[in-house]
Amino acid sequence: MFIQLDSNQWNLVYNVFSLGLISMLATTVYTLVSQPRVLAKYRTALVMSSMVTFIAGYHYLRIFDSFKHASEGGKVLLDGSQDAFNEAYRYVDWLLTVPLLLVEVIAVLALAKEVSRSLIMRLVPASAAMIALGYPGEISSDQNTQVLYGVLSTLPFIYILYVLFVELGKSLDRQPAGVAETIGRLRLLLIATWGVYPIAYIFNIVGDQTASSFVTVQVGYTIADILAKCVFGLTILKIAKMKSVAEGMKDDH
Repeated sequence: MFIQLDSNQWNLVYNVFSLGLISMLATTVYTLVSQPRVLAKYRTALVMSSMVTFIAGYHYLRIFDSFKHASEGGKVLLDGSQDAFNEAYRYVDWLLTVPLLLVEVIAVLALAKEVSRSLIMRLVPASAAMIALGYPGEISSDQNTQVLYGVLSTLPFIYILYVLFVELGKSLDRQPAGVAETIGRLRLLLIATWGVYPIAYIFNIVGDQTASSFVTVQVGYTIADILAKCVFGLTILKIAKMKSVAEGMKDDH
């Protein structure tokens, strides 16, 4: 199946993929070179942040190439063949990066080992299940299947929110001044950006894919990725710096 994009739509998708790619690569470099600005025990969180954006940058390169190869005169091939646009790159990316995003939060807080282990053992499997359950609905053309897997993938998402807001919230009182508030904003950022994904997913459920729905989904996913990975990673860096300063490291800005 081909969908016909006009020149403005094609250029918008092309440029937003380019924006996603350079945003991931730039954030990777920045978080890597910023490691000396935080104490050693917080550098693991920055390494994870760099891994997230590096993995995402690689997959945006593949998405970028897939879009170009699937396009011919404004038409984009979406029939699932070898030459078609490959949406699976996003799900491989999310399967790797979403658990790492959650582990970043735990790592930067430097909680007691027992608490960290407990949170990680719940968040990582739940995040993997959320992505894995969403993919069958994404690639299916049957509306009932799409709805079923959309609902199933929402269940671990709700559980993740419970752990982040209730279980993790119990550990924030012992954090330095300003850290708890920043973590609160970080959790809200996750909700706001992750909320874009099911909205884009719904565009694939409401009917046959059109040029407008294709553009909306790709732009929505990419902007959400930039916020959920790049902005999230920079916020992790901010928290690591705040905690380092609170523990005696000189703030050189």
